[in-house]
Amino acid sequence: MSQSIPLVDLKAQYATIQADVDDAIRRVLENTSFIMGPEVSAFEASFAAYCDVQHCVGVASGTAALELTLRALGVGPGDEVITVAHTFIATAEAISAVGATPVFIDIDPSTYNMATGALLPAFTPRTRAVLPVHIYGQPADMTTITAIAGNFGVPVIEDAAQAHGATWAGQKIGGLGRAACFSFYPGKNLGAYGDAGAVTTNDAEIAEKVRLLRNHGRHDKYLHEIKGYGERIDALQAAVLSAKLPYLCEWTQARRRVAARYAECMADLEIMLPHVDSQADAAWHLYVIRTSRRDEMLDYLKKQGIGAGIHYPVPLHLQPAYADLGYRPGSLPVTEAVARSCLSLPLYPEMTDEQQDRVAAAVRSFLEM
Repeated sequence: MSQSIPLVDLKAQYATIQADVDDAIRRVLENTSFIMGPEVSAFEASFAAYCDVQHCVGVASGTAALELTLRALGVGPGDEVITVAHTFIATAEAISAVGATPVFIDIDPSTYNMATGALLPAFTPRTRAVLPVHIYGQPADMTTITAIAGNFGVPVIEDAAQAHGATWAGQKIGGLGRAACFSFYPGKNLGAYGDAGAVTTNDAEIAEKVRLLRNHGRHDKYLHEIKGYGERIDALQAAVLSAKLPYLCEWTQARRRVAARYAECMADLEIMLPHVDSQADAAWHLYVIRTSRRDEMLDYLKKQGIGAGIHYPVPLHLQPAYADLGYRPGSLPVTEAVARSCLSLPLYPEMTDEQQDRVAAAVRSFLEM
């Protein structure tokens, strides 16, 4: 059998940038400045410039970015945050961590992002934030979402964990809401070599509050202005991210080429291909198709050595962890339909045409069985 094709190939990426990454790690080891310091400041400045925002605050993970942003905005017990259930659980966990309640609304059947038509009815006097997710690297309709939230004086926080480099209406993801939260988990479009995350914003007050919260509420070593947390980004991770960031535009373009080629190769097949809104330029973190025979296709592809996956098979409103909220099957019909039928195909910048042809041919042969 031919060599297997992974869902994402981090070894292939490392091979192309090994000298840059090794130099960055060596620099930190030689300087022995492992917590905060110049590597963190340098990455924050570079990523803020990349996102066209004034501030970037590095934190320990994407989950930490979400939680600290909510805390910086004063969201807490008794409050509600409107979000979606078609996402990784960290989106809702951050809301729960600050004592607030996630209010799940349905998603758009084409983009799988927050359904803007469901947003307005979800507002209550307890709503304190709206948290859309740019799922799979496809930007949510930030124009409509921010307009609706603005009418209530409620901030919008972008969950941009999968959307590094995506744009909406010509603007980079990361500065379209009050703040945006990024994950640099290793498999992300811009990935660290461990956990890491960041908050981007044009609001100096939020940036300052997150800086305090991530570092035990202090600027000086033994003077703590507020009660905070140990959620700093490691200098080693910041250095790795700084080494990778100059390649992100090139990688994003490569992802877009792979996505376009998939669409061309599979246009005639009886599957639902990804749809991108006309105002969006996706980052293509994942290439997700839909088929009523999802589980059978997944099994078939794995037997062919193709690392397909499911993002996400159980929506958050039906997770045991959120049973107390009272949602039932049928509560979010589009979300549940997508969860039953979505399948992620391999996609990464280093993917070759031959690898893509193998994936497309395997999908085709399964459908012809």
